[in-house]
Amino acid sequence: MELIKLIWDFRGPDAARIATHHAKHLTEFIQAENLPNSKSGTESHSELHHSAFMITEGSRLQDLRERLKPHRGQLYTGT
Repeated sequence: MELIKLIWDFRGPDAARIATHHAKHLTEFIQAENLPNSKSGTESHSELHHSAFMITEGSRLQDLRERLKPHRGQLYTGT
């Protein structure tokens, strides 16, 4: 099964707080849509750049890209 990582970037002094809040909504979305093999979280790239992400099955890419409008995405390799 191919996994993808959808990513939303946030920049500025409130980026960490916004990314955490966005990841909470992604978790709620995963639960509401009953998406197996999916999870969300945050990453810190620098003091002023943080991101929220969702990892899910690649077969959902088109649908989720249209519905959730991530800033970018990549194949997820588990690292």
